[in-house]
Amino acid sequence: MADARPAHDLTDLVRSLVGEDGRHIAVAGTLNFRDVGGYPVAGGGFTAWRTLFRSDALHRVDDEGSATIAGLGLRTVLDLRTLEELMIAQGPLGDFADRGTRTVHLSLVGRDFSELPPELEGVYTFFVERRGSAIAAAISELARPGALPALVHCTAGKDRTGTVIAFALAAIGVPDEFIAADYALSSMYLIAEQTAVIGQLSADTGLGEQFTEALLASPPELILRVLDRAREEAGSIAGYLARHGLPEEELAALKAALITNERQPNVAR
Repeated sequence: MADARPAHDLTDLVRSLVGEDGRHIAVAGTLNFRDVGGYPVAGGGFTAWRTLFRSDALHRVDDEGSATIAGLGLRTVLDLRTLEELMIAQGPLGDFADRGTRTVHLSLVGRDFSELPPELEGVYTFFVERRGSAIAAAISELARPGALPALVHCTAGKDRTGTVIAFALAAIGVPDEFIAADYALSSMYLIAEQTAVIGQLSADTGLGEQFTEALLASPPELILRVLDRAREEAGSIAGYLARHGLPEEELAALKAALITNERQPNVAR
């Protein structure tokens, strides 16, 4: 069980994050593009702004959106979707390559969705119990020298992306309540009437209606239970990642790259 429960009221915390300048980034063609900067870290400091981003799929990004992304100076784009999703909804790989941005494809669910449980709770249990090596590999990509600023994304930017971001933040010492609030923010941006494309893509790639209906849900207690399961397995999030292949020195490098003394965003960067 996690050694600390949320000390803040999560509803109030989510509201405060939604209203924070620089948190949600308006990238034309996306719904759920966000910065994970400004979260406190145990032992002092904050997660650096304009260094780690999370998003839904990028295949609808237009010229305006591409220009916005270019202004972020991304060095890495980590795409957690399956090969089938990539074929259906190809992102702007050429634009990224032209800017010197490295795109990494690493499916968090495996080859396809055939082993994925139909209910949301089961999906996250599957991630923790069956895909630990993929979670660790994703975080290893973020820890590579020169990998940041980086963007992590999947289709909705909630479940696969939310898992990788949650483990990355927990591993560097962000308190659970901020991780849960960050996860819950997806429900603020994935508005039902705006996500027909996500639902269609999910159906086309085998997720089915039951999972499609759950795509918009991001209950904070769910990601807390995910972190608890990992800690029960290995004692800590760092221990879980190490058990699944993340070297200690890579986690140390990620901490050094992601933690800063600056609380406020530099939105002009």
